[in-house]
Amino acid sequence: MAVTIAIAIFIISYIFIMTEKINRALVALAGGLLLLLTDIYEWEAAVNDYIDWNTVALLFAMMVLVSITKKTGVFSYIAILLAKIVKGRPVPLLVGIAVLTAVGSALLDNVTTVLLFVPVILTLTNLLKLPAFPYLITIIISANIGGTATLIGDPPNIMIGQAVPHLTFVSFLQHTAPVAIMIFILAIFILILLFRKKLNTIDQENIKQLMKLKEGTYLNKTPLLFQSLSVLCLTITGFILHPVLHIDLTIIALTGAIMLLLISEKEVDTEKVFEQVEWVTLFFFIGLFMLVGGLEEVGVIDELARSIMWMTEGDMMYTGLLLLWTSGLFSGIIDNIPFVAAMIPVIQEFESYGMANLDPLWWSLALGACLGGNATLIGASANVVVAGLAEAQGERIPFVKYMIYGLPIVLLSLIIATIYLYFRYLLPYQQTL
Repeated sequence: MAVTIAIAIFIISYIFIMTEKINRALVALAGGLLLLLTDIYEWEAAVNDYIDWNTVALLFAMMVLVSITKKTGVFSYIAILLAKIVKGRPVPLLVGIAVLTAVGSALLDNVTTVLLFVPVILTLTNLLKLPAFPYLITIIISANIGGTATLIGDPPNIMIGQAVPHLTFVSFLQHTAPVAIMIFILAIFILILLFRKKLNTIDQENIKQLMKLKEGTYLNKTPLLFQSLSVLCLTITGFILHPVLHIDLTIIALTGAIMLLLISEKEVDTEKVFEQVEWVTLFFFIGLFMLVGGLEEVGVIDELARSIMWMTEGDMMYTGLLLLWTSGLFSGIIDNIPFVAAMIPVIQEFESYGMANLDPLWWSLALGACLGGNATLIGASANVVVAGLAEAQGERIPFVKYMIYGLPIVLLSLIIATIYLYFRYLLPYQQTL
């Protein structure tokens, strides 16, 4: 009976999360509460065993850091400067925005990056009288591919990094960044081909208006500018030096956030900073961990792991490729965060079935989940955020229209990732047997 209740609560919660009729954080928390009320597990088990507080705290710290840095206007300054450097030319602007978004997503996280850049891009496209759709699509795809490259770039990677301590910031740079760069270059080339006709004309008068903008006026040249950029750089350096420092990533991020709050107290109201934290996202994670915890508690996760092992007969190559494509395709249909939350304990369970080196499977899950998020507007949190920001300014992104562009890029991305995984991890693993 407990198994049926836990599965029913999980599936119903998923359906409501996908339809977005009710706030997804509220749905996830309600599902977690139902698990407690139906005695699937105790509150102590939820708090101590199932909610990953490290992931929640790491996201919170990065939100605080970016929230303060945003007040300096440095992100608007960079975007406008870029537009002036390319002299408002549509295709170079598209490429520049793509690079900016990908790099920002790798170093900050993709949700935060799109929150910063989408309003600026909509302002620029409106000023230059350019169609916003190609740029919004480019931002979504670049954000998810860029986020694939690092541990903090995409929430699924953060979750994997917290679940597997030896997969450090540098590990992700070494293992997911190379293929992410290859896929990014190919994706941008395809987007240019697809949108070149829509971006081949521009009014010179609009370019003159752009060139008259003074990007320096967007930059608040106060001590906060130096303080925030310094602490942000120190924090990212701390992530990179994590294997040497032997300090938990969450501690590094929290240290950076609290340090910046302390040294910027005269310019920034701490309460205002906390108001700008994306609490909905954080509570969504908490509820999500509780939902997946219900499946763990009743043994569904163990059974899923056994099923995968039975299908692949424990073969690392088949298991890795199955994980890549399953996570890639499922992440396009549902948000990749809950999918990864459900799959992490499944992969961990493989160890009890004799798989000694699980790293190829972790890279399969990370690549599939992050890249697959590009397939639809609900495939990743960054997609939902971009769609919401655009619609608020009258630039609605139709679900099907987006999928026409997103799905082929995902399929191509997964094919490239398959070749990469096969030759770098799966084939060498087979040869050592």
